[in-house]
Amino acid sequence: MVICVLMGCAALSAQSRRAPAPANEKPNQRVVNSEPKATPTPTPESDEKAEDTGEIISVDTKLVTVPVRVLDRRNRFIGGLTKENFSVFEDNVQQELAYFSNEAQPFTVALVLDMSYSTTFKIDEIQNAAIAFIDQLRPDDRVMVISFDGEVHYHCDATSDRKTIYSAIRSTRIATGTSLYEAVDLTMNSRMRSIKGRRAIVLFTDGVDTTSRTSNDHDNLRDAMELDALIYPIRYDTYADVQSMKNRVPVNVPPGFPIPDQSSRVPTTTPVGLPSSLPFPFPGTRSARNPTDPRNDPRNDPRGGRTNDPSTLPPSRPPISSPGQRGTTAEEYAFAEEYLNQLALRTGGRVHVASTFTNLNAAFARIASELREFYSLGYYPQDAPEPGRTRRIKVRVDQENLVVRSRDSFAVAKSEKR
Repeated sequence: MVICVLMGCAALSAQSRRAPAPANEKPNQRVVNSEPKATPTPTPESDEKAEDTGEIISVDTKLVTVPVRVLDRRNRFIGGLTKENFSVFEDNVQQELAYFSNEAQPFTVALVLDMSYSTTFKIDEIQNAAIAFIDQLRPDDRVMVISFDGEVHYHCDATSDRKTIYSAIRSTRIATGTSLYEAVDLTMNSRMRSIKGRRAIVLFTDGVDTTSRTSNDHDNLRDAMELDALIYPIRYDTYADVQSMKNRVPVNVPPGFPIPDQSSRVPTTTPVGLPSSLPFPFPGTRSARNPTDPRNDPRNDPRGGRTNDPSTLPPSRPPISSPGQRGTTAEEYAFAEEYLNQLALRTGGRVHVASTFTNLNAAFARIASELREFYSLGYYPQDAPEPGRTRRIKVRVDQENLVVRSRDSFAVAKSEKR
C-alpha cells in the first residue's frame, strides 16, 4: 500500500511539472507553425549582463537604443572601440550608458521594392540585384520581401531561408500605380514594429507617390522617428521617363477611350510583359479608383502635416497636380528626394543613388556591408519622454578625426505607454 501511494504521488508530481497545453490547443492535437521560429531576445537586467548577451533591447522598454557607425576620414569603419569611448547626449544632457555591444549581431531586414513602371530598370535587373544583396547578408540575418505598385504585396515573412527569399523576390511583378506611403506605413507598423533585435528597411524607389489614400509622407516621417529601425532608401530617377510620356497619347487606346491617368505610370505603349489587351488604367489598381476631389489629398491638409517642433518639419510639399498629371512635376520629384533623405536622416540610415544596374548592385553591396558595421548603445532617459515630443540625440567618441553616424532624434508614440 505504501508503495502504491508513493507511485501515485510521483505520477502527480511529474504531471504537475508538465507544461500546460496552449489554451487553443486540444488534447493530443499537434499544432504546426509553418512560419520560422523567432529567437527570443532577452532583456538585460544589468549593464554587465547586457554586454555578455550582446542582444538588442526591445523598444517596448524605456531603454533607448542607438545603432552607431564610427568612420575615419576615408569613410572606413573603425572597430575595436569600447563603452568608455562613447558619450550620449539627449537634448544636450549627457546620459548614462546602460547597454553597449560591439559584436556583429543579426538584422531583420525588410526589402521593400517599388514595382511601378519605369524604364530605368528592367524587372530581371531589380530581382538580380536584390538577390545579390541577399547573398551578401550574414546567414543568420532574416529578410522579409514586400513590393508595391498601386497595392502593397507581401511575398514572404521574415526568414533566414534563402530559397524562400529568392522565390519571394522572383514573384514580384511590374504593375501600375505607386502607393509608396502606404507601403512604408504597413512595413513599419504592421510588420517591423513587433520584431525584436536589430531592424533595417531597404527601400528601392524613386520616392514619388501617386496612389496612396490611407497614408501620407508626414505620418511616415513621424513613425520613422518612433520606430527603432534603420531606413536605407535606394533612389533612382524616373523624371526623364515620365516627361517623355507625359504629353503623348497612347497608341493602343481605342478611339473615344479616355486617355489614361498618368499617375498610374502606364507607358504610352504597353511594356514588355504586360498584356496589350488590357484597358487603361488596368482594372484593380488604385489609380482606377482615385477620387478626383483635391480635398481628399492628404497634401492639402491646411496644417501642412506640421508639428510644433521646427526640427521635425517635413519638407515643403509641392503644389497639387491635376489627377492626370500627378507625379510628373519637377516639384514633386524634388519633394520625393527630400522625403527619402528625411527617412534616412531620422533613423540613422543613408540614401544611396542608383541610375544603372551597375551602381544599383553597388548600392545594395554598400548597405549589406554597413549592416555589419554597427555598435549598439542604449540608455534610460533621465527624464521620462513625453509622448509625441521629439528628443535630440548626439553621440560622441573620445578620439579625434572620426565621424559618428547615428540617428539624431527619437520620439515616443502618443499611444505608447512608457
